[in-house]
Amino acid sequence: MPKKHIDFLVAAAGVTALGIMLSLTPDRVEATRPPGKIETLGTSLNTLAPAKSGVAESDVPNSAEQSIDETLWQTVKVRHGDSLARIFNRLGFSAAELQEVVALDDVTRQLKHLYPGEIIKVKATPEGQLQAFDYDIDDSQSLHIYRVNDALHAKLVEHVLDRQIKQATGVIDSSLFLAAQQAGLSENVTMQLADIFGWDVDFALDIRQGDSFAVVYDEYYRYGKKVRDGDIIAAEFTNRGNTFKAVRYTDPEGFSEYFTPDGKSVRKAFLRTPVNFTHISSRFDLHRKHPILNRIRAHKGVDYAAPVGTPIKATGEGKVVFKGTNGGFGRMIKIQHGQTYTTVYAHMSRYAMHIHSGSHVRQGQIIGYVGMTGLATGPHLHYEFRVNGVHRNPLTVKLPDAAPINVKYKMDFFKQTQPLVAQLDLLQRTAVALNQ
Repeated sequence: MPKKHIDFLVAAAGVTALGIMLSLTPDRVEATRPPGKIETLGTSLNTLAPAKSGVAESDVPNSAEQSIDETLWQTVKVRHGDSLARIFNRLGFSAAELQEVVALDDVTRQLKHLYPGEIIKVKATPEGQLQAFDYDIDDSQSLHIYRVNDALHAKLVEHVLDRQIKQATGVIDSSLFLAAQQAGLSENVTMQLADIFGWDVDFALDIRQGDSFAVVYDEYYRYGKKVRDGDIIAAEFTNRGNTFKAVRYTDPEGFSEYFTPDGKSVRKAFLRTPVNFTHISSRFDLHRKHPILNRIRAHKGVDYAAPVGTPIKATGEGKVVFKGTNGGFGRMIKIQHGQTYTTVYAHMSRYAMHIHSGSHVRQGQIIGYVGMTGLATGPHLHYEFRVNGVHRNPLTVKLPDAAPINVKYKMDFFKQTQPLVAQLDLLQRTAVALNQ
């Protein structure tokens, strides 16, 4: 399942979730049950060399996060419609100082595109002249402008990012979202978990009380403050007694993907669902009574109720072989996936730009938007899945697997991922022991 918000995630309370904290140091291992139910296994510092500057390093003031007398600095939050000129005008800096800043260096061009919510720190001289300026370009880089000998200089400051490996477990009582929240997972990591296992588990329909998960994932910190979530590096999900495992592997060419412990891709050649939906309004039924025609007419697909304008995604890579109006289907797109599979998307309100007959589409690419054209009693997507021309139930059809790990990388794959699988097993055993 690609990245999307899943409506099932909002549910009633009553969640049982468990997390365990393990803190590893070079000479000891400790295991405790923490209040936050998140674990810190260790850290790995990735540092970047500071940029060169024409000014002596001893003349360069410390960046705002490292050593600041906060009483001398002003913190400015970028507003909607703000530009550097507007911010300088509010702070009382001259147009000449603005021009001097913009003309300093290539890196100061970053200041031409400011976004609401971003933070800028400035420091003025007693005479009201700009003395220093700090702006985070991203999590690992900051632009630092400072005055030396009555001239402004710019420097790109590279920050040390501290990678911490975390892990958590949870048992679902009512929803994945609440169980993950109780275990200390952010929404971002929860959505990653749903994305990884979305080809095997329908998180809108299949979740049951007692389902469980275990996750090992990265977080990144700067000077002790978390700046962002990283990727899930290993995960396990048990649904209705079936357990699925996944490990993240990056091959020597730098391509990353999730695989089962034996090297099969967790990704399928098709997504299970093509749209974020509120509910299934009509299931696959060869003996359904049509709601408009009022007679028995086979329903050879699944109807996903969703608001008008909801994006529709191609469930698999393929070629658009039909785009247009097709009777009761209204606006429709038909995609051929190789020689065997065909998918149909009907009742669209409109098509995505650059989609036409003959277009090649990727899995997850937006091809159109939900509507109620043709014979439809309300806004929804009618979706069909055909195998060799025969209609199959999209909710239950066995989806073909994507390509497994490249055989030439298999030894490297096992070397990298076997410790992660062992870590998952230990995490689950520890969770079970603490629950007993």
